[in-house]
Amino acid sequence: MRTDLFREPVYIIAEAGVNHNGSVELAKELINKAAEAGADAVKFQTFKSEKLVSRAALKADYQKETTGSGGSQLEMLKKLELSYDDYRDLHKYCKDLGIEFLSTPFDIESLKFLTSEIGLSTIKISSGDITNLPLLYETASTGSDIILSSGISTLGTIEEALGAIALGYTSRGDAPTIKGMQEAYYSKEGQETLSSKVTLLHCTTDYPTQYKDVHLNKMITMKHAFGLQVGYSDHTIGLEISLAAVAMGAHVIEKHFTLDKNMEGPDHKASIEPEELTQMVQQIRNIEKSLGIFAKIPASNEIKNAYAARKSVVAAKAIRKGDLFSTDNLTIKRPGNGFPPSAYWTLLGRKAEKSFELDDLIE
Repeated sequence: MRTDLFREPVYIIAEAGVNHNGSVELAKELINKAAEAGADAVKFQTFKSEKLVSRAALKADYQKETTGSGGSQLEMLKKLELSYDDYRDLHKYCKDLGIEFLSTPFDIESLKFLTSEIGLSTIKISSGDITNLPLLYETASTGSDIILSSGISTLGTIEEALGAIALGYTSRGDAPTIKGMQEAYYSKEGQETLSSKVTLLHCTTDYPTQYKDVHLNKMITMKHAFGLQVGYSDHTIGLEISLAAVAMGAHVIEKHFTLDKNMEGPDHKASIEPEELTQMVQQIRNIEKSLGIFAKIPASNEIKNAYAARKSVVAAKAIRKGDLFSTDNLTIKRPGNGFPPSAYWTLLGRKAEKSFELDDLIE
């Protein structure tokens, strides 16, 4: 992962997810488009369907709307599952194109595959697993940086998750306990490690998310509550909410994308297409440039306009040497290369040391 993840520029994740529909060739085309758009990373989802859902698990409402009400989650996911060999292939493909490969593991076996065999140093955890403390603990135990989505969560839920992560980072081999997680979270070592290795993403777990349900201010709440870098995982239609998140200080933006919103599958309709992804990346980079520095000093390119834009004290009419300056014969006009307007009052009542014609600068 880039060493500047936690600084500018914003780290942009093109979330391919399962929008490959179980096809390696479609997955490679998604990688192509993400690389062409200028995204920093393309992210997939690594899972074994039987380890992710039980046979009794029903589809979510949005999955029913996009894939039909028939069948179970397990049947749906089996069609979207790629093999470990497929991910080895995709990882190499990303490396050859110069875009980072990321994936979200949904079980510990998949986590170990991604970290031990693929060698990923950053793991993205989905909102659905923010309460899966064993997975969070095991992820941190690998030493990986963690990007954690926080959908369907309170500050208490997040703190508990961070406790499991802190213990995973700092554990000396003791068996995990809730007490141990709390102690690790509040320890100096735990806080320092979380600060250097964890990014929290604000997220609304609804596909697509309505604007009224976004509540971007929650991202700022998390930043202040936990002192960690924050970002936004965007499930809205369009680009504007991701752009707003960047303007509010997001360090990471994750956005679902697809080759075609009309394709079959659970996530296509809540995704953007390649052209939109390219626009989003370009617009985020423009926003980064515009955010600039915090010090309120003139920009280098505006200083040259100071004389033209600012004003000076000038003669409102002809003034003869020895006349007293007054509100009747002084006024303030452009340009700004004479006495500044702040000198106006100090000039009143003084004698003119030379003559001035209308509009002459008083100097």
